[in-house]
Amino acid sequence: MKFNETELKEVERLVSRYPADRQKSALIPVLHLAQVANGNWLDAETMDYVASLLKITNIEVYEVASFYSMFNLKPVGKYLFEVCQTGPCNIQGAKDIIAYIEKKLGVKEGEVTSDGLFSFKRVECLGACGYAPMLQLGEHFKEHLTPEKIDAIVDEHRMKAGL
Repeated sequence: MKFNETELKEVERLVSRYPADRQKSALIPVLHLAQVANGNWLDAETMDYVASLLKITNIEVYEVASFYSMFNLKPVGKYLFEVCQTGPCNIQGAKDIIAYIEKKLGVKEGEVTSDGLFSFKRVECLGACGYAPMLQLGEHFKEHLTPEKIDAIVDEHRMKAGL
């Protein structure tokens, strides 16, 4: 994976926001850019490329990418369900919702449906405990989840994909 000219200019812009000897500070936004450019996930080659651009060690990139759930270290579906698994969501039924998603999609956590549309993963608190159980789908939060709401979300996104 290599950035195109536009993406490289964006990397330069991001790095320029920080002092010359602090280019590592741009790591998270550059990783976001790399993830988008690489089909919404970060493989070792992509992370190594980011390290070379920022002139930092590979392990510094791996540490950040593996720490934050916003970075995907394996391929994901076009629609990624990030299901909150922390206390309030679990008390409100997140375990049952996760089991239902697995059954509905026919995949385990971290797998991608055969049509490439869906995958899911468990994440830590999404900061909306009063709306539990909940998940994040792209920039959108889906709250007070039930099996019926999961069915509607899946159906809506299958229709968007023309299926």
